[in-house]
Parts: sequence; structure tokens; C-alpha cells
Amino acid sequence: MHSSASPQTQQQPKKTLFTRFLDTVEWLGNLLPHPITLFALFCVAILVLSGIAGYFGVSVVDPRPEGAAGRAADGMIHVVSLFNAEGLQRIVANLVTNFTGFAPLGTVLVAMLGVAIAEHSGMLSSAMRGLVMGASKRMVTFVVIFAGIISNTASELGYVVLVPLAAMLFHSLGRHPLAGLAAAFAGVSGGYSANLLLGTVDPLLSGITQTAAQMIDPNYSVGPEANWYFMFASTFAITIMGAFVTEKIVEPKLGKYNPEEASEDLGSDKLGKITALEKKGLKMAGLAALVVAGMLALTIVPENGILRHPETGMVAGSPFLKGIVAFIFVFFAVPGFVYGKVVGTMKNDRDVIDAMSKSMSSMGMYIVLVFFAAQFVAFFSWTNFGQVFAVGGADFLQSIGLTGPALFFAFILMCGFINLMLGSASAQWAVTAPIFVPMLMLVGYAPETIQAAYRIGDSVTNIITPMMSYFGMILAVATRYKKNLGLGTLISTMLPYSLVFIVGWSLMFYVWVFVFGVPVGPGAATYYSVG
Repeated sequence: MHSSASPQTQQQPKKTLFTRFLDTVEWLGNLLPHPITLFALFCVAILVLSGIAGYFGVSVVDPRPEGAAGRAADGMIHVVSLFNAEGLQRIVANLVTNFTGFAPLGTVLVAMLGVAIAEHSGMLSSAMRGLVMGASKRMVTFVVIFAGIISNTASELGYVVLVPLAAMLFHSLGRHPLAGLAAAFAGVSGGYSANLLLGTVDPLLSGITQTAAQMIDPNYSVGPEANWYFMFASTFAITIMGAFVTEKIVEPKLGKYNPEEASEDLGSDKLGKITALEKKGLKMAGLAALVVAGMLALTIVPENGILRHPETGMVAGSPFLKGIVAFIFVFFAVPGFVYGKVVGTMKNDRDVIDAMSKSMSSMGMYIVLVFFAAQFVAFFSWTNFGQVFAVGGADFLQSIGLTGPALFFAFILMCGFINLMLGSASAQWAVTAPIFVPMLMLVGYAPETIQAAYRIGDSVTNIITPMMSYFGMILAVATRYKKNLGLGTLISTMLPYSLVFIVGWSLMFYVWVFVFGVPVGPGAATYYSVG
């Protein structure tokens, strides 16, 4: 672009320290292989490193009391080598069960089956359009961000439907379309972990957390509902913070929109308002959702509810919470089918089956990723590396005095930094959970609390990393309204959201957990005591 310019015009603006930092992150991220390849390499690395550590007899003192399950007779935790005949035998014998027994696999697939019916019937898309386009001009920013957050229940729907829709909506209201795009992107991706409902990410992360927690406590259980209270409240906090950033920082900085900057004629920017038939379908789907909710309430609200804990009669540890994925399936499947029946997108069982089949076919990449991630998690557990790192890390934190609640600010920042280069929530947590969950448990914190902190760090930098899988798509939508828009412009536009979210959300976490002492989810503990 500058090849024909004079030397004076060729001079680039001096890069700030932060700009150089982002450039470095992007460069490092581009060096990383595909997450699937990454996990395969991790598996090989674990085998080799376990052989080296086993040869040198690497071990640490087991902090668990005598008689605790899994504690060795000599009171030490030894690294177990897999780089030998016994290791090969164990790998071959358990390769399949490592995959099929990986906790998040079944739960995510089951939840996706229900979401698929609601998505392919058109219910979720119509509900989103009705919510956003029915908002008053005064409330439109709040509604766009709020809709973005709750769209996470349906996986990529927010990126594909809401982000372009929000840009169109702002443009039709005479506001800068990139402000609408930024607001929706902030809600969908920056607020990825927040939601009013449990979605597919909840069982995904809780399964990985449970596996990691069982390195310290073999009987520890983490349910999909583990962070629901905190994430429910976070929905409103992120909505407020996102609306503030949009209207007070991003939109004033963008200024008045000039249609001449567009790369195409925007006269065809049609908002696709929902039809009378779609409205009827949404009403009937809403009634169906109320009926389902009422039926579920009968199983858990009464003191003698059939899905309460059979021994204690409590909700905590009940079949209802342990089977929450089944209810996610039903809660989306039934209203989705009712909507499809009303609008004509689902006429019979074949249409329902086709919807679920399409959803499963789109999960191919995820299933392949899970195969290698499951092997890595199993190898990491067998070698005792997780426990050795956890004990060593916990001792280090105690030696420097960093064991109080302030520890979580550093943990959130670290997760946000890792997320810049490894954008997949499941991939990042599968790598980091086996180290940090046991480590922070030994310092005294419960896995549910640790997971909630991780989810903040995992969300807030999604919107400024090119490693996020939908970042390219967002950039393509943005260039429709500003033809010369580049990667740096999009990142700088989203950066204020990231900074405000990481500060505001972290402070909310601190106050919620350590000032008010509110659990992050139903029956979730804040602290953990070894033994």
C-alpha cells in the first residue's frame, strides 16, 4: 500500500508498548498448531517427560493425611513413567475407555441434541430477532448485549445471527453500525461464560474440573450447575458494563458513520422482522416451556419431590442436579419442536431426527479434539504430574504468601493471557485444569470457585484475540461497513470492553465470593480442606 509513497509517508506511526504486545501475541498464536495437533504433541511430550522424571525419581511429599484414598505407604507422590513396557500396555488397554469415559463428551452431545431441535426449527433465531428488534431505541444497546450473552446457550448462533443483525439494527437507527457489531460481539464472546440458563459449556467445563479435582479427592463431584448462581448474576453485570462501554467509549470514538466507507450498497440492509406466524410459534413455544418448567418443578420443589436426594431430601447432590443435562435437552427440545410444528419447519419425527443428525455432524471436529484431549488428561493423571506440580505450586504460593483471595486476580489474568493464544475454552481448560485445580485445592479453595474464576479469564480476552475461531467472521462483517478496516482497528475497538470486563468482573467475583460469601452455584463450596 505504501510502495509508491515518499520516504516521509512511508514512515509508520510509532507503535505503543501495548500494540507491540498485541503483535507479539498474534505472532505467537500463529505459531501454535491446530488444537488437535497440540494435544497429540502434548501426549507425546507427557510420555517422554514421564520417562525422564521417573528415571530421576522425581517426587513430592503427599499433603493428604494418612489413610486417605490413593495415598502411598511412604507418604510420597512419585512421577510414574509411561515410557516403558508397562506404560505402553496401559495406554493400549485404555485408549478407547479414555475417550468414551471422558466426562464432558456425553454430556455435551446430549445437551446439543436438544439445542439442535430449537435451533433448526428456527425458534432460537426468531426469539433473538424478536428480542433485539423489539427493543426501544433507549434500551437497544442493553438488549443487544443481553441477547448476545444468552445466545451462548445455542453455541455459534450469536456469532452467525446476532452480530450481523446488531450492525444492521444500529445502522437503521442512524447509529454507527460498528458500535452495534461491537456491542453484540462483546455480549456473545466477551460474556461467553455468563448466562441465565445452563448451556453446553457448563457440562463441558465441569467434567474437566471434576477429573482434575479427583487427583486430590477421588470422590469429588462437580456438576454442570456448579457456577450457575454467579453466571446468572454475571449476565446482568456484563450487560451493564457492555452498554456503558458502547455508549460512553466506543460509539463516541467511532463518531458519526459515513455510508461512503461501506464496501457495498447498504440499501439492502434488511432486518428481517419476525412474521405473525413466527410470533405465534414463539408464543406456543413459550407456553410449552412453561409446562416443561412446571413439570420439572413438581419433581424438585415439594419436600417429597421424586428427584430430591433420596436420603437427605435436599436439592444438593440430588438426582435432579446430577441429571441436569437431561433437563437441558428437554427444555430446548420440547419448545423447539412446538415452534417448528406451528411455523411448519418441523412436521414429523423425521424432521426432528434430521435436526439432531445435522447437529451431531457439525460436532465432528469437537469429537476428534476430545479423543486427543481425553488421552492427554488420562496420561497426565497416570503420571502424577498434576499432583506433583500442584504440591510444588502450592508450596511456592505459600512461601511467597500468595494464598489469600488476591491469588484469584493473578489466576484470572493468567487465564486471560493464555486465552489470547489458545482460544478454545475446552482446550485451554483441559490443559490448565489438571495443574491449577489441584494446586488451588491444596491452598484451600474448592474446584467450583476455581472454575468460576477460570471462566472469567477465558471470556474477557476472546474479543481481542485473532485466535478466537469466529474472529475472522466478525472482521468480514465489519469490513462490510468500513472497507479498509483491519485487524488492529477491530482489536482496538474491542479492547475497552476487554479491560472493563476483566476489572469489573474480577471485582464482582471477589465481592461475591469473599466479601458476601455467596456460593457460586447450588451446593457449591467456596473452600476446600485436604483430608
